[in-house]
Amino acid sequence: MARRLVESGVRFVQVFAGKGQPWDYHWRLKAGLPAMCQSNDRVSAALIIDLKRRGLLDSTIVLWSGEFGRLPIMQEGGKTHQPGRDHNKRARSLWLAGGGFKGGLTYGTTDEVGYETVDKKVTTFDLFATIARQMGLDHERISYLHAGRSETMSDAEATGARVHEELIG
Repeated sequence: MARRLVESGVRFVQVFAGKGQPWDYHWRLKAGLPAMCQSNDRVSAALIIDLKRRGLLDSTIVLWSGEFGRLPIMQEGGKTHQPGRDHNKRARSLWLAGGGFKGGLTYGTTDEVGYETVDKKVTTFDLFATIARQMGLDHERISYLHAGRSETMSDAEATGARVHEELIG
């Protein structure tokens, strides 16, 4: 369905994995995460392969991400006593495909336990700036009125957002 929407000219397609927040494993991590990964790996790979076969991958950015990273430690499972992992705002994993991004690149590292980014940190604002660049947009010039003031999509002046050229092929 996602590929067909892209083919028909839909500019932004968001794909959800199931109902609610199925990746939000604050509990039942050991039971749920492997099954979720297995089902999502296949369909994510199929989408990339399908876009590539049809000549759409170079002009389509595929971003696979959640809203947070996950802590590298287990948290108590509450009533169920089935442990999970809490949010981590200091490090996360995501992947990008197509749209002029380099393939097969691992970028950035965390400390030895995966708690905090220590090298080549890409902030959310940097990610916005880099994706905007690949869409032909200047993240510092496109603005909107918010709370009575003009803001840019990356708020570059306040956040120091930058395009990560190393990610671009």
